[in-house]
Amino acid sequence: MRAVQRVSAAIDTWATGRDWRWRAALLLLLVWQAAASMRSTESFTLFGGINFGAHEFGHLFFAFGGEWLSIAGGSLAQLLVPIGAATALLATSRDWFGAAVCLIWLGASFGDLAPYIADARAQELDLVSFSEEASGHDWHYLLANAGLLKQDLAVARLARFLAFVSIAAGVLASLYLFLRMAALKNAPTPTPSAP
Repeated sequence: MRAVQRVSAAIDTWATGRDWRWRAALLLLLVWQAAASMRSTESFTLFGGINFGAHEFGHLFFAFGGEWLSIAGGSLAQLLVPIGAATALLATSRDWFGAAVCLIWLGASFGDLAPYIADARAQELDLVSFSEEASGHDWHYLLANAGLLKQDLAVARLARFLAFVSIAAGVLASLYLFLRMAALKNAPTPTPSAP
């Protein structure tokens, strides 16, 4: 219970004197972009290039762990980067809205992965890579090695569900923050207490 009170107090400190309106407009844009990643594999989104870069970097970063981890590392990095960004925003600046946006970004990452996972058996999607020696379809390899290749569509549905949950959590968190900002708009800015 004390942890909840501490978080609530930290949110109120952050929200005091802040304007929610421009953040609401940004939220609408980002949710629209995250949802676009789930609607079509050919949609250009604000998150798409970042997710692609994180994915490709993940293959290189996790190469120390052998073939399986290197291949899984692309998707893993694509999910870990928004989580890491949220953690950094909370740890360095207590930016609660930034962390909520990272939840939406995480949803977009899951949304980007879902069609790729669903294509594991069919392998009909055009693959794009920084490497000229692309080793093939990541999710075909991963699911085949796990004995789950025939469940590719079920795993893709799970990724879509996690995308929806993450985006919804980001929206709900943002709405709560907007309410606190509106309530504390004219409150005096608190002075930080000594450690």
